[in-house]
Amino acid sequence: MLGGILAGLAAGALWGLVFIAPQLAPNLSAVDLVAGRYLFYGLTSLVVMVVQIRTRALPTLRQALVATGLSVLGFSGYYLLLVLAIRDAGPALPTLMVGAIPLWVMLLGKPADLHWRQLVPGLLLTALGLGLMLEVPDAATPGQESSAWVYWRGVAYAIAAMLSWTGFAVLNSAWLKRHHSVSTTDWANWMGVAAGVAAVALWGAIGTELKVLLAPADIGQSAIVCVAIGVGSGWLATVLWNHASRRLSASLCGQLIVSETLFGLAFAFAVLGQHFTLAQMVASVLFVLGILASIRAHR
Repeated sequence: MLGGILAGLAAGALWGLVFIAPQLAPNLSAVDLVAGRYLFYGLTSLVVMVVQIRTRALPTLRQALVATGLSVLGFSGYYLLLVLAIRDAGPALPTLMVGAIPLWVMLLGKPADLHWRQLVPGLLLTALGLGLMLEVPDAATPGQESSAWVYWRGVAYAIAAMLSWTGFAVLNSAWLKRHHSVSTTDWANWMGVAAGVAAVALWGAIGTELKVLLAPADIGQSAIVCVAIGVGSGWLATVLWNHASRRLSASLCGQLIVSETLFGLAFAFAVLGQHFTLAQMVASVLFVLGILASIRAHR
């Protein structure tokens, strides 16, 4: 259990790097940044598979299809839905809905032998922390195109994004627990190759034109950022998350997801010089207490 918890926290730390990536690569659009992240995740996965090709089995057709489906749920499809939600409904409401993912994963991933009352302290602490962290949307601004139906379309996209990653977390955990013959690294590689292909398709559809993308003087720094979050926040984080998902219940993994926010804030403080607000400090304490309460409940 300890190994799974440490792996989950390490994955959260690597995911937290994504919080500062936009500031380190300011000339990349959101689509370009995420396409770059998953492209390098996919390339890393492909290189690892080629190096290990003599000692590792390739996926069966069924395994490849499942890996592709989960990759769409947790990576490319989830992000595309989030981008569309922000475009139509603004950033506040999608952020609020996506921030509730840990709670849904905890609720849907509860082990059968665990009583609900044991999860309540962790759930409440996490919910209170999210309430302090997330911005409440302004109902007076229905959408960016002054059209009510566009706003509600954005709401639908946000709900779909929330369901997409929640489904990924629960289904990925269940699959790994049923298929111990597949290593967590192999599974991350198979999903990564699918994510890389989807990244190229996403960038080709709505990314910045190549000559415009390569024009800024700091394109080298932007490329380094994409490599860092592709290898670290993509490949390595997924390997660690798969390890945690196999060893821990989905409900405990759901609780560990909030560590991404904690590490993201810490990186913003250490690298960018940004300071915690009082609400963020209180929320961070609540998140830590929520993680400790959930670990205790799952013992």
